[in-house]
Parts: sequence; C-alpha cells; structure tokens
Amino acid sequence: MALLAALTFTSFAQAADLNWNAGNNSSNLYSPVAAAQWTGFYAGVSGGHGWGTTTTSPAIVSNSNNSNGWSLGAQAGYNMDMGGFVLGGEADLQWANIGYSEPLAGGTFTARTDMFGTLRARAGVPIGQVMPYGTVGVAYGRGSVTEDTGISSTQVANHFGWTAGVGLEAQATANLSLKAEYLYVDLGNQNYNLLPSGAREVGQRFGVIRAGVNYKF
Repeated sequence: MALLAALTFTSFAQAADLNWNAGNNSSNLYSPVAAAQWTGFYAGVSGGHGWGTTTTSPAIVSNSNNSNGWSLGAQAGYNMDMGGFVLGGEADLQWANIGYSEPLAGGTFTARTDMFGTLRARAGVPIGQVMPYGTVGVAYGRGSVTEDTGISSTQVANHFGWTAGVGLEAQATANLSLKAEYLYVDLGNQNYNLLPSGAREVGQRFGVIRAGVNYKF
C-alpha cells in the first residue's frame, strides 16, 4: 500500500511539473494523451488475508462465527482504455484456508473455504500511471466441513454467490503493474451431511484484502 501511495504521489508530481513548465512550448512538453496505456490482455498472481462470518444451522453453540485465513492464487483479464476511462473483465482462482473451528462434544467442528474464484467486470479512471477502480461479478467456491469425534467425517460442497470490491492498480513499467484490492465475497449457504450429527447448513461470507502483480502482454 505504501508503494502504491508513493507511485500515486509521483504521478501527480510529474503532471504538476509538466503544467508548470509548459509556458509557450506546451506542445513540446505536454500532451493530453494518457501517459499510461491500459489496453490489452494481462495475467498475474495475488495473495492476501480474508476474514468474515461462517453460519451454521443447526448451531453447535452459535449460528454466526468469526472466520479468517489466507488466500493465494492467480488472475487474468483484459482492459480497454477508452481515453480517461478503462473498462475490462477479470477472472481469478484462489486457494484458501478461510474458516473457523469450535469444540464439539467429544471433538472438534471445522468449516472453511478451501478454494474460491470470481468472474468480474472492472471499471476505472486512470490518473497517469495509477488507476483506482471498482469491480463486481459472480463468485464460486468449494467448502469443506469436518467433524472429528474420534471418527473423522469430512464433506465438501460447491458454493455459488456474488462479489464486489474496489482496488488501486499502478503501472511500474510498460508491462508490469502492482495492485491492491478489497473484495467482499458472499458464497451463500449449502447443506453438508455429516456423521454422526447429520445434515447441517453452512454459509460462507468474507472480505479479502490482497496484493498482486500483473504482466500485460
């Protein structure tokens, strides 16, 4: 985040210098065309930390439990620079361990998100080499629930939902960019059939703060 802030400050400072020194030779020193061009395909890696709420019904102690953990994965997308406005789409896949554990009679109950991905639209306004943006789309994930009471029982299920967030991306070179992003992910509820307690409905909802690097082709 500190690096992105420094890049933002540098971008504004460069723009200010160009305007101050333009004088009668502005055509040689300043052009209204954006210094950074965002159009093209890109791919990269990202990782971060997630925290949120895992709901269970019927509850063991409480229906709503605090969850947290890490995520690590990759993303790919396409941007179209429309001159002062950037539209694009991005897909990502993240391996994760976002969940919680609580005592169960004679053992432990654990529920977590093992993997999630999103398919999102992005829209941003570039300011020199820096682009703040918003993003929204659909989300999917794989959850797992384990009851360990001497006999361990684990079930997995697919979750589907939605996601929305904001981010900041800064071009370090013509091909490399750095980004910081917050996403809220709602994966909804799914039923898990466990031994010996039977069916239990589990919901996963969390926010993720992550950083990443992209390479533009």
